[in-house]
Amino acid sequence: MNYRKLTEDEILRLKSQSCLAEDWNQIEVAEKFSTEYVHHVRFSGEVKLGVFQSEFTLPGGIRKHSGLRHVTLHHVTVGDNCCIEHIQNYIANYEIGHDTFIENVDILLVDGVSKFGNGVEVSVLNETGGREVLINDKLSAHQAYIMALYRHRPELIARLKTITDYYANKHASATGTIGAHVTLVNTGSIKNVRIGDYAHICGTCRLYNGSINSNEAAPVRIGDGVICDDFIISSGSHVDDGAMLTRCFVGQACKLGHNYSASDSLFFSNCQGENGEACAIFAGPFTVTHHKSTLLIAGMFSFMNAGSGSNQSNHMYKLGPIHQGTLERGAKTTSDSYILWPARVGAFSLVMGRHVTHSDTSNLPFSYLIEQNNTTYLVPGVNLRSVGTIRDAQKWPKRDGRKDPQKLDFINYNLLSPYTVQKMFKGREILLNLRAASGELSDIYSFHSTKIRNSSLMKGIRFYEIAIHKFLGNSVIKRLEGINFRSNEEIRERLRPDTLIGRGEWVDISGLIAPKSEVDTLIADIESGKVNKLKDINAVFGHMHANYYTYEWTWAYDKLETFYGVKPEEMTAADIIHIVEKWKESVIGLDRLVYEDAQKEFSMASMTGFGADGSRLEKEMDFEQVRGDFESNPFVTAVLEHIEVKSALGDELIERMKRV
Repeated sequence: MNYRKLTEDEILRLKSQSCLAEDWNQIEVAEKFSTEYVHHVRFSGEVKLGVFQSEFTLPGGIRKHSGLRHVTLHHVTVGDNCCIEHIQNYIANYEIGHDTFIENVDILLVDGVSKFGNGVEVSVLNETGGREVLINDKLSAHQAYIMALYRHRPELIARLKTITDYYANKHASATGTIGAHVTLVNTGSIKNVRIGDYAHICGTCRLYNGSINSNEAAPVRIGDGVICDDFIISSGSHVDDGAMLTRCFVGQACKLGHNYSASDSLFFSNCQGENGEACAIFAGPFTVTHHKSTLLIAGMFSFMNAGSGSNQSNHMYKLGPIHQGTLERGAKTTSDSYILWPARVGAFSLVMGRHVTHSDTSNLPFSYLIEQNNTTYLVPGVNLRSVGTIRDAQKWPKRDGRKDPQKLDFINYNLLSPYTVQKMFKGREILLNLRAASGELSDIYSFHSTKIRNSSLMKGIRFYEIAIHKFLGNSVIKRLEGINFRSNEEIRERLRPDTLIGRGEWVDISGLIAPKSEVDTLIADIESGKVNKLKDINAVFGHMHANYYTYEWTWAYDKLETFYGVKPEEMTAADIIHIVEKWKESVIGLDRLVYEDAQKEFSMASMTGFGADGSRLEKEMDFEQVRGDFESNPFVTAVLEHIEVKSALGDELIERMKRV
C-alpha cells in the first residue's frame, strides 16, 4: 500500500477531534484517508493508517462505521476499513489487517522480540522433564510422538530441537500481527500473541505468548473467560467458557471448554476436552474427555474416550511424578476407572475398575480389562464383537471437523491394519503358549500381572483368528478385484507386491499407521541432516500416509504363508477360493456377533425407565418412539447390508477363480 504524510489541514482536523500525537510527522496514511472517523486517538511512534469507508453490522442489527475512537496507538499499522475503539490502555507494536473489528480491549501489545509460542517446551508425559516437545505452528502428532518417545536417539532429538529453533527464530519479531476480518471484543490483556485471519476472540481474560493460527477456511474461536499462557492454537479450533491452558499445543478442529484446565499437554486433531483436567498428556487425534471429575495425567492416548471419574496416578511418592502410561488407539475407560502408571493398554481395549498392577496388554488388543477384588482380569479379543467398537470406527471419519486444506496430522481410521493385526498374531501366539505351558484344563492363566480365565483364553484365540482371516481375506479380494484371470501364473503375478516396503513391524505414531522401516529411514535422514525443515518432515509423513495401502499389501502378502501355510508365489485359484471361503465365514460370523450385541440394546432390560406410568405395551411403544425399532435401526440395517455386500463380493471372486 502507498502511504503519504498527513496534510496540515488533516492535522488541524484531527486535533479538533481530540487527537494527540508525539510527532505528527511519524504518522502516514493511505491515499484516500479521511479524518472523519478518527476521534480521541493518541498516536505514538510510527503509525500507518488505511482508509475508513465501510460499516460493520453487529449482532442485534446495530451498525458501526469503521474508524478509530478512544484508543492509543504506538508503532501500529492499521489496515483498511478497521473499527478500533474503547481500548482501555493501548495497542503497541502490531500490524492489523483489513476489515478487523477491535472493541473494549484492556491492552494489546508486543513487548520485545517474541516467538509467539514457537519453541515453548512442553514437559509432556513426564512432569519432571526428559520428554519435552518444542511446540511450533507446524507441529504434527507424528513429529511430536518422535520427539517425545525417541529419547534413545539423542542425535535425533538434538536435530529436531535445532530445526524447531530455526523455525521459531525465523518467525520471531518485535511486531505482532492481527489478521484480516478478525473480531476482538471485550477482552483483557493480550501480550505477545499473533492472531490469524478471521479469528473470533470474545470475552477472553488473558492471552500471553502464543499464536492463534486462524484462517478463512478454518476460523479459530476463543471465548469467555479463557486464559492461555505459552500456547499455540491451530486452525478450526474452539477454546471457550473458562478453559485454562498453560504450555499447551491445540491441534486442528479441537474443542476445549466448560472450565477445562490443562498444563504441559498436547492436543492433536479433533480432540475434545470439557470440565475436567489434563496434566502432561499426549492427546493424539480424537482424544475425548467430557466429565468434571476426570483427570488425565502423564498418559498417551488417541481415539480415546474417557468415562466420568477416569483417573490415573503418575506419582508413587518415591522419586516424584515420573511415571507414564499408554492407552493405545481406540482404548476406552469406563466411569470411575483408575490406572496406576506405569502401564500399557492394548489398542481398542476397554478399562473397567481400578488397576494397580502395572499390566502390559499391548499385544492383546480388543480386550476388556476388568477389576475384581483388586485383581485385573483380561478378556482377550472380546471387543472385536462389540457393536460399540464398530460404531466408533464408523463415527471417527464423520467427525473429522478439519476444514483447513493444509492438514497437520495424517490420520488412518482403519480398525484392522498391519499394526493391529500384527498384535493379533502375537496375541494368538501368547494365548496358545499360555495354554500349552499351563495345560488346557487350567481355570486361570497369568499374564503380565493379569489373570485370564480358561473360557476367555479359548474365545480370545478364536476372535483373533476370525479377525486375521477377515483382514487377510479383505486384502486378497482387494488385490484381485476386477481382473479376469486366465491362469494361476497371472494370479501369482497380480499377487506379487509393488514394493518391498511394508515387511516387518508396523507402528502407530499417534494416528499415522506406517511401516517401522519407513519411520526409521526418516529418523536417519533427520539425524544426517538430509531432512532439515519442519515442512519436509511433514511431507514425508504425508508420503507414508498416501502409500498406506501399497505398503499394507506387502505386509499382508508376507503373512499369507505364515497363516495359511501356502507360499504366495505358488498359490493357485483353489488356494484363493479357500482363503475367500474362510474370509466369508469370518466376516459373516463377526457381523452376526455384532448384530447380536446390538440386539441387547433393544431387550426388555434396556426398556427400564420407559413408559413410566403405563403397562408393558406402553413401555415398548414409548421405547420405540424414542429409540426406534431394532430392525430399522440405521446401524443394524448397515450390518445386514454389510453381510449381503461382502457375501456377494466373495462369491464374485470365487466365480472368477473357478473359471481359471
